[in-house]
Amino acid sequence: MTTTTAPAARRTPAASLPGAARLSLVRAGLELRQFWRERDAVIFIFAYPIVMMAIFSTVFGSAEQGTEQGMTVDFARYFLPGMIATGVMLTSFQSLAIAIAVERDDGTLRRLRATPLPASAYFGGKVVLTIATSVVQTAILLAVAALAFDVPLPTDPGRWFTFAWVFLLGTATGTVCGVAFSSLPRSGRSATAVVTPVVLVLQFTSGVFFAFYMLPGWMQTASSLFPLKWIAQGMRSVFLPEEMVVLEPGGSWQHAETAGVLVAWLVVALVVGIRTFRWRRRDDG
Repeated sequence: MTTTTAPAARRTPAASLPGAARLSLVRAGLELRQFWRERDAVIFIFAYPIVMMAIFSTVFGSAEQGTEQGMTVDFARYFLPGMIATGVMLTSFQSLAIAIAVERDDGTLRRLRATPLPASAYFGGKVVLTIATSVVQTAILLAVAALAFDVPLPTDPGRWFTFAWVFLLGTATGTVCGVAFSSLPRSGRSATAVVTPVVLVLQFTSGVFFAFYMLPGWMQTASSLFPLKWIAQGMRSVFLPEEMVVLEPGGSWQHAETAGVLVAWLVVALVVGIRTFRWRRRDDG
């Protein structure tokens, strides 16, 4: 008696999930759509640097910076770098720290963690959102500065190269710091109250609202510990006349120090973020 065995069932390979890069782009598309639906946030992020520059330039329109040292540059041109720097911090650090805290509080992060979406795709989507909004915001600010306030834009490719690396490194640092800082607020409702004062204080002490060389020495030293001061200084090296370098600490634009401080903050924030990031609320187990 012979026995026959049924043919083995044909195994079909499991459908592979898209790669992390593709999932990041998909997540970024969702993030961008959600961002544009929040009209109040869109208006604030894009309009804030422009409105602040317009207010200061109108109030101090006849004032010139650097007159004590025998050099003059109009107010709008001097403060454009600071407005770019603070715009970078708003779209990266402040926006992400608040948004992630809110998403943790309302359960969005917990639900995402229960899906096959890898954590890298979630953070990748946030990075793409931050870069996109920062680029649009900065482009609008430069256009308004040039057309409405007659601020001359650089023609030297070397200056635009400096602009590119300071902008990208500053955005990356602000993004990672925002992710790390998002674990500090105890709830989504308290996030704005916790994050906004930090940015506001740094704006006053980092050469955004006031000429940096006019600040007290202790304030300059304290602000040098934080990224915003270095982003603003890097941007001043792009948009201000070369002779105004004498107004900077040490009489130098300090590009190497700028890169070093920003990279140090990026690395430290990355380590802290990995160790402290939470997908659930404190009271959610």
